[in-house]
Amino acid sequence: MKTLDGWMAERMGLAGPLTRPALAAWQAERLRKAIAYARAASPFYRARRDWPAAAIASTADIARLPFTFAADLSRNDPPLLALSQADVARVVTLPSSGTSGPPKRLHFSPEDREATIDYFVHGMGLFTRRGDRVAVAFPGGAAGGIVDGLAVALGRLGADCIRAAPPFDPEALAAWLRAERPDVVVGAPVPLLAAARVASCAAGAALRARAVLLSSDHVAPSLARSIGAAFGAEVFQHWGMTETGYGGAVDCAEHCGCHLRENELLVETVDPDSGAPARPGAVGEVVVTTLRGRAVPLLRYRTGDLARLIETPCRCGSILRRLDGFSGRASEAITMPGGGALSLPRLDDALFAVQAVSDFAATFDEGPPATLSLSIAAPPALHGGAVLEAVRARLANDTVVGPAVRERRLSLELSLADAILFRREGKRRLSKREAAECARRC
Repeated sequence: MKTLDGWMAERMGLAGPLTRPALAAWQAERLRKAIAYARAASPFYRARRDWPAAAIASTADIARLPFTFAADLSRNDPPLLALSQADVARVVTLPSSGTSGPPKRLHFSPEDREATIDYFVHGMGLFTRRGDRVAVAFPGGAAGGIVDGLAVALGRLGADCIRAAPPFDPEALAAWLRAERPDVVVGAPVPLLAAARVASCAAGAALRARAVLLSSDHVAPSLARSIGAAFGAEVFQHWGMTETGYGGAVDCAEHCGCHLRENELLVETVDPDSGAPARPGAVGEVVVTTLRGRAVPLLRYRTGDLARLIETPCRCGSILRRLDGFSGRASEAITMPGGGALSLPRLDDALFAVQAVSDFAATFDEGPPATLSLSIAAPPALHGGAVLEAVRARLANDTVVGPAVRERRLSLELSLADAILFRREGKRRLSKREAAECARRC
């Protein structure tokens, strides 16, 4: 199996070993072609009038291009699709990030899908061996979907893909993992944690795997540690989204950032408020540009995800840039009374360090008084007042929540939920009720 650098060099037609100057020059040329393709083939980009007058000479010039937003995908007028419907192999509909509004619709060509599968082969190959049994614990199994893509990729690696079957609840997932005894587990972090919490309370063999890949949601450090301890496994992380063709960036054995899929994506980070390039080493909003002709080309697409872009080579020897410091969604951070930002990743790291907590739902009321309400999920065997006290103690040590509570700028309302894992539409979120809404409710 080639390294990611070697595989990408081959895909780009570059002689190895891959170097940063060679990659940057290739990306600059691909960027010019991507812009020309989008403007010629996509009605949305063809209709834009805010293009820079000067030509793009290097990847640094990308900052002169206009942004594309999630709302552009949802509105789809003019459409972003750059192919005829007859050339589309798969359509994915994503719900709006808000409570209403049209969904985002992504189209994929056969070439798009093959590029993703090829990426899965080499990304999974970082920790998967020939003959491994790989448990894929993602719900849904639509033809041509992510689970199908993983199955094809694992087959090329000589590994067996074992697909989770419904019901997809923590008890069933724990029993399935115990029965299958996989070498590698792939899944969303919170459902896997919930299954591990359940398994720890039940009689029988512990869950075990050599490696676990967490994807599709933010991974708090405490959550990664808990899953690693529960499975006795090395934990890897993956960042990506449907807009990037699922694959985006993957962790290596050094665990110092996720290596970007730079043969397909040009990634930058910007200040979420101003849109200006983020300072080197600072957390910013991740912005992606697709570098190859796709069913839906994206130029400077603002993902809404917050992370830090690392430009220096990895300890593993790779020259690929990396993302780390994942900090949730740019639109969801809440400014606390008296200062400081409250976010779902901050709560994740505090609460998932409590051994009984398998999930939680959080709502912030502006007030007055400002209130953080937390509904804590835990396996029935671990229910009890000690869980809430442990949660309260963890929050007291948080550098944002703790001072606000002690200074009576924030009230905490904690309750135990009658659940092990909450059912949700879309990704986990920190809900917010603004003062006007609170007034109406009261």
